[in-house]
Amino acid sequence: MEFLHLLLVFFHILGAAALVGGWLASFKTPTVGTWQHIGAWVQLITGLGLTVLAEMSSDGGPVNHAKIGVKLVLLVAVLVAAVIGRRKVKNGEPVPTGIAHTVGGFSLINVALAVFW
Repeated sequence: MEFLHLLLVFFHILGAAALVGGWLASFKTPTVGTWQHIGAWVQLITGLGLTVLAEMSSDGGPVNHAKIGVKLVLLVAVLVAAVIGRRKVKNGEPVPTGIAHTVGGFSLINVALAVFW
């Protein structure tokens, strides 16, 4: 069970790196890259997996449902913005700056919540 937890944490961090890194890499010409789109899905899947493991664990103490709820709401906003951005890129349309910065900015806020809350 410990290995599964560590594996999920590893991929969760990689997902966050794809989201924030992709945002910073394209900051001057905002867009939503493929890796940001993938990173958003990875964050959702691994975050849900980590939550399930935390609920099943008896040694970790109580799960902070408020924190998980806030992070999930932010992630859903990131995921929706990433999907919209990728569809625009695939159709050859420009990605609105607000969409691109929502993906990166909300991801950065989510990382800050994970660290400081």
